[in-house]
Amino acid sequence: MKLFSSRFNQAHARLVKASAIVVSGAVLAGCGAGYRPVITPINPSGPPPQPSSQVAVVSSTGLTTPGVATIIDYAGDTIMATAPIGPGPQSFTIDQTGSNGYTVNTDGTLTNFPVSTNLQQKLVQYSTLPSTAKIVNLFSPSTGLWATDLTGNVVDVLNGFPATFKLAIPVSSTPVTVVGPAILGQRDYAIAQGFSDLSTVACNLSPRTVAATGHADAMETSTFTVSASIPVGKCPVYAVQSTDSRRLFVLNRGDDTITVINSQNNTLDQCTPFVSQSGRLVTCHPSLPLSTSAGLTGANVPAVAGPVYAEYNAATNQIVVANYDGGTVSVIDVGLDEYGNDGPNFGTTFTIPVGTNPASVTVLNDGSRAYTANQADGTVSVVNLTSHTLTKTLAVHGHPRTVVSTQNSINGKVYVSSPDSPYLTILRVDQDIIDATVLVQGNIVDVRTSTQDGNRGNSVVVSRKPGFGEPCNLPPNVLTPTAANCSLMP
Repeated sequence: MKLFSSRFNQAHARLVKASAIVVSGAVLAGCGAGYRPVITPINPSGPPPQPSSQVAVVSSTGLTTPGVATIIDYAGDTIMATAPIGPGPQSFTIDQTGSNGYTVNTDGTLTNFPVSTNLQQKLVQYSTLPSTAKIVNLFSPSTGLWATDLTGNVVDVLNGFPATFKLAIPVSSTPVTVVGPAILGQRDYAIAQGFSDLSTVACNLSPRTVAATGHADAMETSTFTVSASIPVGKCPVYAVQSTDSRRLFVLNRGDDTITVINSQNNTLDQCTPFVSQSGRLVTCHPSLPLSTSAGLTGANVPAVAGPVYAEYNAATNQIVVANYDGGTVSVIDVGLDEYGNDGPNFGTTFTIPVGTNPASVTVLNDGSRAYTANQADGTVSVVNLTSHTLTKTLAVHGHPRTVVSTQNSINGKVYVSSPDSPYLTILRVDQDIIDATVLVQGNIVDVRTSTQDGNRGNSVVVSRKPGFGEPCNLPPNVLTPTAANCSLMP
């Protein structure tokens, strides 16, 4: 009996093993001829995308000969298109969309051209202004075109493409620039110097001795009328609007101050100190000093500043100012609180020495660094905006007057132009080195990028004609400014 039981158990065990083998074979047979594990592939991410940006360069071949518009692509630093434009272009801007460029020409016309790799001569169009017009600068928001006109002290409003004259808005004496939201908003401001300057260079030669103070005239975009005339400082030369349209900053070269306008309230940014809803004591700042003579204290503060250009950076809520006469940049906190009041650090200023006669400055989109075009030195200064220190100085062609930039989260480039050079210098911001130089036809009047962040359009929508306090085409150590030579292309 035990023998039978033992044999039976062994046979049963063999049967179970055989059944298991058969089942396993059936399972494997159902999966195909061989074992095929399921794998989810991981594709390589590749390099980060390059910013989608075009670079528009306007150059001059002479006072009476056609200028040239050149389109350069971001990725390859190569010329994609060129076309002749109006004679002797003197100033240049592109609109908020980054699609349309405008120049003021010596024959009294305005050139309208597409900022596109498809640019051709047949696409260039012209606008005719009143025969007596004396245009200083252009403002090109998302809709329309605004031009300061010394004849009659008006701002000419144009619309369409090509831009067509619509009407003139009377403003204060000697309007030199218009500023407002890049995307057309409720109002724009005409910045007027308040005195007749037949020489065009009084605010270049001796801005501090000018007696008159200027005005910022608020022009309502719905009615094309002036709703307020707000006093500013001496020799106002430029202004910049915050991207939220709550504050406007007017640069006064004659007294080294920045006038702050609450553009929501359409008044100076002044108030009696009060306690906000959060319990914080709020103070307002109608004026910000830039030099010791204007009342600023701290490290590296110059005796005379002479602000001529600034950019607002939304990432850091700062304005960065190029002080032409003081050889410095000012980095100023202008952040607001949740209620729209001046924030607790509003007006905090850091001053950083750069080269001689910084004529302009550009700030990278992420707020990490600023680059100045030092006209007298022929250099570009690189400023770290976290440590507030000068980190590098690079030599460039000619006497640079303009510096602009494009940057996304990884990649970025800076473009530098000089009125006495046909070479555009291109810097890589990952290493802060010169990446390339591009030769164009004629000396460069100005340069613009179609976007500063590779995505959201253009925020630099104001031209900068030489004179009326804005740097001439050559620095004063090379050529003493006069009405005849300030805007003359070398």
